[in-house]
Amino acid sequence: MERYLIDTNVVSDYFSASLPTNGLLFMDAVMDAGPKLSVITQIELLCWKTEATKEQQVKDFISDSEVFDITPNVILHCVEIRRNKKIKTPDAIIAATALALGYTLISNNDKDFFGIKGLKYLNPYSK
Repeated sequence: MERYLIDTNVVSDYFSASLPTNGLLFMDAVMDAGPKLSVITQIELLCWKTEATKEQQVKDFISDSEVFDITPNVILHCVEIRRNKKIKTPDAIIAATALALGYTLISNNDKDFFGIKGLKYLNPYSK
């Protein structure tokens, strides 16, 4: 199976079961293989203001995930992305993490991620 990095919006859509059937089935397989996240996604998930039960579900999800820190290689990719595309730094770090690791980024943020040179990108709504 291909290696995937999951963006925050997909985690949200997965938890709320708002993905289309094919996207949900695909994400079930990705989750079963062990979720992979950028440290930025971890931060974004932990910032959600939600009920205690949901907050614990998010914390459990993160503890079951592999979370990738910002490395010098991620920084190099991030700088390159930001020089070539108008994108917010957190999104650039997420994309740079996927690039540095050779992962496919799963997101529903076509506007920011589509067209980044070398980035393998998949939108589960198009699955």
